[in-house]
Amino acid sequence: MRILIIEDEPDLLSALTQALREEGYAVDTASDGREGLYKAQIAVYDALVLDLMIPQLDGWQVLKELRQGGSTVPVLILTARDALPDRVRGLDAGADDYLVKPYELKELLARLRALIRRGAGKPSSILQLGGIAVDTAGKRVSKDGAPVALTGREYALVEFLALHRGEMLSRTEIYDHLFDEEDDSLSNLLDVHVCNVRKKLGKKFILTRRGQGYTLGDGGPGGDDDV
Repeated sequence: MRILIIEDEPDLLSALTQALREEGYAVDTASDGREGLYKAQIAVYDALVLDLMIPQLDGWQVLKELRQGGSTVPVLILTARDALPDRVRGLDAGADDYLVKPYELKELLARLRALIRRGAGKPSSILQLGGIAVDTAGKRVSKDGAPVALTGREYALVEFLALHRGEMLSRTEIYDHLFDEEDDSLSNLLDVHVCNVRKKLGKKFILTRRGQGYTLGDGGPGGDDDV
């Protein structure tokens, strides 16, 4: 999952970026509203973390421009402005959630997970795919009740596909949600992760449709699923 943080406090921005990356998220950052709005308009994100008191364009204006432009990306406002009128204004302006500084990291992570699930139309934290269960709260995957060890990026791939089960996802769509702006878009990282997930969860778990992309299969045994 790919997150954009728009925050002008350098220490907070650095700490939050590191924390989210440790949780397996791909993270882009912006330190002012104009840069943040630009990135939000040209890239695909699963959620935005938005401070209100940022330079050039404040958070209110960023949110207004996004919603007027038709963006439905989930937005979590993270701000020191804790007055009730500010919270109401933020939610009425199109924010999906509102968290006041100082905050507990566990709560912020839980709120982000909930926003991402709701954005994909999956309210439950457990995504059941036949014998494979994806626990989005614990960032764990099990097969027939047994835990499966996945790297952070492998888990992110499985979660993204699970949240969009039944959809055909292009390589570009998947790449845009799994990797941030610092990753090499010409690399074969996606192919490597797909191969590794198939080894761990079954060759039929991820199906390839040449010229179209990837979709989830049933996870059962079998030969090469490329068609």
